[in-house]
Amino acid sequence: MYNKPLFTIFGQGVYLYGVCLAVGLVACFAFLYVTMTKRKFSDKSITVILFIGMGAAAFGIFSAALFQAIYDYIENPAGGFDLESGLTFLGGLVGGVISYLIVYNVYIYLIAPHTKIKALKNDMNGTLSDALPIIPIGIAIAHGFGRIGCFFSGCCHGAISDAWYALPCSKYYVGQNVIPLQLFESAFLFILAAIMIVLYFKCKFNCNMGVYAISYGIWRFVLEFFRGDPRGEFVSGLTPSQFWCILMIVCGIAYFFIYKYLLKKRMKHPELSVKNEGTALAPQKENA
Repeated sequence: MYNKPLFTIFGQGVYLYGVCLAVGLVACFAFLYVTMTKRKFSDKSITVILFIGMGAAAFGIFSAALFQAIYDYIENPAGGFDLESGLTFLGGLVGGVISYLIVYNVYIYLIAPHTKIKALKNDMNGTLSDALPIIPIGIAIAHGFGRIGCFFSGCCHGAISDAWYALPCSKYYVGQNVIPLQLFESAFLFILAAIMIVLYFKCKFNCNMGVYAISYGIWRFVLEFFRGDPRGEFVSGLTPSQFWCILMIVCGIAYFFIYKYLLKKRMKHPELSVKNEGTALAPQKENA
């Protein structure tokens, strides 16, 4: 654990947690950019999908802080409402996904069809449906680095333990060894990302979002039984994360049906586009 500032910028400390979070986000968007380029997404498609994604990531960080503040306030109202009490990944994921879908659909159905500004016209050769198979890979990569940051920060750890693998990585139980769940979760996320990469590139599998939601939901639900840090209250009998994990698993199962009956029909498959003398054929109308 190393939760002291590495250095300061304009009087603000820069921590390893923040560095790992930044590295994760850069790695996520770099992976998405390279993959979308390789799969022949047009520059406009990449710009729209990633630009909205960056905004959603920023809102997701705010949402992560908001959810944690709500959990803490429910558990201890006397402590007040503090947006700096910490971050919860699943709260950030919920906020990020909802904000992305809202902004994307506003652009597709309200702005693009009615704007006279050429730069805002919808001439994308790939839809969000085409990007959904790779987006969860980027999320898993970013989250994996984020959990390493949690290890350095001393949060999101397991219970006190004398097991051989226990480490002094808790800011709440200083000097005592705890289960390093942060590293277990990070390893799981990187392995899951690798599996989804193989499924997408080797098996041409387009339901990675369902795989991610179900796999991470189950893994995180189980890990919550071994957590040893304070996480706040939300639903009686479940930790806040376990509640969202149940919904995540249900949504993951539903995604396979949504893909089969809706999303599959809306994919444009930019990787199959035929080029003629260096110019791509005119893209079809965007269907979201």
